[in-house]
Amino acid sequence: MAWKTYDLDRIAQKLVLDAKERDKDSLGQAFKMRVAVAYGLERFWGEHLRLQDKEPKKAKYWNETWNQLVAVMVKAGVKIPNDPVKAEDAKAVRAMAEKLWEIDIQDQRVAMAVLTQLCDCLVWWTQRYKKK
Repeated sequence: MAWKTYDLDRIAQKLVLDAKERDKDSLGQAFKMRVAVAYGLERFWGEHLRLQDKEPKKAKYWNETWNQLVAVMVKAGVKIPNDPVKAEDAKAVRAMAEKLWEIDIQDQRVAMAVLTQLCDCLVWWTQRYKKK
């Protein structure tokens, strides 16, 4: 079986540069994302909902990162739910969280490892592009 990198570093660089173009203050989210990974997929996914109304540019960064994780996992043969949800739609939020909790435990572990690496890449690129 051939080794696949799934371009996590390239994806992270693009995410960071896109966030910087939208709002340079969004770059600090990479560090928060890396910390949030430890709390699980459903919490990481839900963070963009918390920010949707108050800080939409930061919410977009979280959501784009989640979307990239989902795309990478498809390439790896793991399907991660990714329903479009608005924060005020409690039923949709609940349904999406349930789908995330129902992912096979082995697939959850793989997704968490990939998300950890993606966030580590985000932090690295953030440190390169963030002004002191």
